[in-house]
Amino acid sequence: MMLKEKYQNDFLKLGFKKDSFQENIIDILDNLSLDVIEYFRIETSIQFLSFFKKLCRKKIKKNKPKGVYLWGGVGRGKTYLMNSFYEILPIKKKIRLHFHSFMNRVHEELKTLNGLNPLELLADKWKLEIEVICLDEFVVSDISDAMILSVLLKALFDRGIILVITSNIQPNHLYRNGFNREQFLSAIHLIEKNCIIINIRNNIDYRLLMSKQAERYYYPLTKSNNKKLIICYKKHLKIAKTTPKNKIKINNHYIKIIGETGGLLYATFEQLCQSNRNQNDYIKISMNYHTVLLANVKQMNHTLDDVARRFIALVDQCYECCVKLVISAEVPLELLYSEGQLKFEFERCCSRLNEMQSKRYSSRKHLFYK
Repeated sequence: MMLKEKYQNDFLKLGFKKDSFQENIIDILDNLSLDVIEYFRIETSIQFLSFFKKLCRKKIKKNKPKGVYLWGGVGRGKTYLMNSFYEILPIKKKIRLHFHSFMNRVHEELKTLNGLNPLELLADKWKLEIEVICLDEFVVSDISDAMILSVLLKALFDRGIILVITSNIQPNHLYRNGFNREQFLSAIHLIEKNCIIINIRNNIDYRLLMSKQAERYYYPLTKSNNKKLIICYKKHLKIAKTTPKNKIKINNHYIKIIGETGGLLYATFEQLCQSNRNQNDYIKISMNYHTVLLANVKQMNHTLDDVARRFIALVDQCYECCVKLVISAEVPLELLYSEGQLKFEFERCCSRLNEMQSKRYSSRKHLFYK
């Protein structure tokens, strides 16, 4: 099946609006899929043609297909398009990761590699395992990630690995105003050289169109709204018939919580976002629990940017794993972040939270919990 056929099926089944701009992008992704199949078919044959190896490799490098860097506003269908491409692409050596999970994997694998150029060794290893990498929500805000990517992207592209990327940010604005940004500029040039850059400019927010509400965001912080979370927790507790816990062990340290039972975690905003948590904690939580009840979420602004970053990271990981996230909050969703440097990032976060309340999202199965 080609991506265009899948899109037309989804158009009828899910009630998508006709979008000529998306259809043009689908044509590009369909062509990329065909080019990828041909490219790696030829490259595989090189293994049996050692006499012509250098000559053939030059030809391969010349004809290597460009990946795609798809950027634009929130809820425009970027993730859907990339996921559909990944699903349809008929090769085994492919991975699809949220950017935070990708960087977590990089950091974890680097711990196992020794040598003067561990990133080159990592790229050599991946070359044997991966032909196409699909990265969702590409954003660079950390200097260590910026420095790693400036080397790793070159190593991956040099080895013929193809990247398909989604982002809210155009390439030349990545890591904007970041410390030592000039050292990251080479990574931007590599993306521009090795990917077709597409700005998805439609004005349709598909997440809002799909959000027939399943009521998972309650405000303000009244006894009535907090009681809804308590009832949900007690219901699961009764079904699971397990002894409730007031702390859990995540990544070799303990986190205090209200309770957990049968794949459901019940915690406060303070416990998960206002304490010293990191990306790896949220990855583990989203993998271990199919439902997260998050109580007493406070309104945030520039004075709570670290807290806001943790909240965004938690939402991102829950979204990636199809976790059902139920929230009691101080203010309406659109007022959750009043002002500060993270306004753009929070707009994306709110769009995801809107989708996570939809009945369509609720019907998805958790990626890991059995």
